[in-house]
Amino acid sequence: MLVLRHAKSSWDDASLADFDRPLAPRGEKTAPLMGAEIARRGWLPEFALVSPSLRTRETWRLATASWPQPLPPVTYPQELYEASAAEILAQVQSVPRTVGTLLVLGHNPGLETFIRMLAGPASAETALRLVGAKFPTGALARLELSGGWDTRGPGSATLTHLLRPKDIG
Repeated sequence: MLVLRHAKSSWDDASLADFDRPLAPRGEKTAPLMGAEIARRGWLPEFALVSPSLRTRETWRLATASWPQPLPPVTYPQELYEASAAEILAQVQSVPRTVGTLLVLGHNPGLETFIRMLAGPASAETALRLVGAKFPTGALARLELSGGWDTRGPGSATLTHLLRPKDIG
């Protein structure tokens, strides 16, 4: 499973609702870099759950621009916007068992808490420490797990990687 936080968003227009904030120029630059890194490492997902906010949809569009076509199926559940770890877990548990690699794209603090909740004792210490310190915009966590999505719960995954945009480009 891949967990991606949306790229850096813009705060330039104070009249916009949080849901409608677009990406900042820095986010427009890093989202494609993170997507290219996912492809380079052979981590392409088979299905994606993406928060419906503008900045997450823009992150998805830019991150997947260099991926082979057709793109994996994607849904935009309203429940992922500002979701808690428990709400994210509920969405993950609803994914069909036939999906091998899932990508979840959303927001903090829910994503960070979700990763820390799922990460079991075999998780990479450095990655776990970095997530605990800060899961910045544009960051990607990779978790390995076995069994169906409906069996996910606390400690049921191994956090193997944490990539931040500054680590890539």
